[in-house]
Amino acid sequence: MKLKYHDLIDQTYYFPQEEFTLRDHALQFHGIDLMGLVQEYGSPLKFNYLPKISENIQKAKKWFAEAIEKHQYKATYNYCYCTKSSHFSFVLNEALKNDIHIETSSAVDINIVEKLLESGRLTSDNWVICNGFKRDQYVENIARLMNSGHRRCLPIIDNYEEVSLLKDSIEDKFQVGIRIASEEEPKFEFYTSRLGIGYRDIVPFYKKEIKDDPQVELKMLHFFINTGIRDTAYYWSELIKCLKVYVNLKKICPSLDSLNIGGGFPIKNSLHFTYDYAYMVDEIVNQINLYCENAGVDVPHIFTEFGSFTVGESGGAIYEILYQKHQNDREKWNMIDSSFITTLPDSWAISKRFVMLAINRWNDEYERVLLGGLTCDSDDYYNSEQNLNAIFLPKFKKEKPLYIGFFNTGAYQDTIGGFGGLQHCLIPKPKHILIDKNEKGEIITKLFAPQQNADDFLKILGY
Repeated sequence: MKLKYHDLIDQTYYFPQEEFTLRDHALQFHGIDLMGLVQEYGSPLKFNYLPKISENIQKAKKWFAEAIEKHQYKATYNYCYCTKSSHFSFVLNEALKNDIHIETSSAVDINIVEKLLESGRLTSDNWVICNGFKRDQYVENIARLMNSGHRRCLPIIDNYEEVSLLKDSIEDKFQVGIRIASEEEPKFEFYTSRLGIGYRDIVPFYKKEIKDDPQVELKMLHFFINTGIRDTAYYWSELIKCLKVYVNLKKICPSLDSLNIGGGFPIKNSLHFTYDYAYMVDEIVNQINLYCENAGVDVPHIFTEFGSFTVGESGGAIYEILYQKHQNDREKWNMIDSSFITTLPDSWAISKRFVMLAINRWNDEYERVLLGGLTCDSDDYYNSEQNLNAIFLPKFKKEKPLYIGFFNTGAYQDTIGGFGGLQHCLIPKPKHILIDKNEKGEIITKLFAPQQNADDFLKILGY
């Protein structure tokens, strides 16, 4: 009978996989010795493997290049990074090595853009797509950026007042985009997105506010849906609605030459994950090409805004199992040395799943457990793995430390969790490690931020 953890994983999934392999009964992630990482830096810890960011960007650019060539698409593809997924400098520095553009969502994003321009990581060739509802400071920052000479700054109009607000602050002629308020799937509590302007209102809005204004020129139509880019009837239906608006606008607006299809490429959340990225890209390009050809208008330059896809699969978190609690005759609670609420907030806030695997002891027998965090909050637990009610891990043994890893956690978790700020129950934020490769292709690591201490909390709290 096969009762070892390695047997369980081997029987349940296709294993090893591209990023996950085994060496000496311990897990490797992209060739990284995770137990070596624990031995050097301790636990808990979070990490980012930076080469994965560039790898995913280059994959997407390749898929679009192949589709454009196949369908003889007569316009360009432009990859934008959605900064709200992770604003950290190490993420932007890595992403910008790949000839991309960026998308912003709030005022402080523009301050980051200015820092990147000062350092030369951003240049006048990079588009800065400014999404989001624009309060006074955001408008002021956009205007400052454009008035300083960065003409490839493109505010995306989210409501009826933003054109006039921008005109009051921007000195010269400028370009804008308009965001479509897409219709949501029936399962949503609301029918239409709060972001953007409704399908039927866009052409009248353009005619009234932009068409005859010598200072403003419409360049882009922006399309995004909450559920992301998926092969569903709902997605293709919304894309066709968007193309209908694009065509109607293009016929009366010669300056319109770009279509932003937003983001939403999914990332791996289990070892069973499958998604045909190349097919989806091919079909998107094909649909745009066919619709515009049938309508007799030029095809648009395609922009995407990939956030989670860019940075998500670079991130991970490692915890030690401190103790096992038997709360009844069936449930075993493995207590981690941190908190899910603070370090993986999406796991409890929106029941998001991540790839979860034991780091060591793969040659030991396994058992069914629940995972609990250190806070005194009843929601601080993780028990969802491939739609089961529990998780399987090597059997707890006090004398044999067990470490577990959560992978593909690089998007949103640190900013939503309040990196460097107050944490629930004042559980310290773990140390954060950056992992890269040197010129010889060897794995190198460095400490980005130490674990929080009591003084950090007391200062914030006013003590």
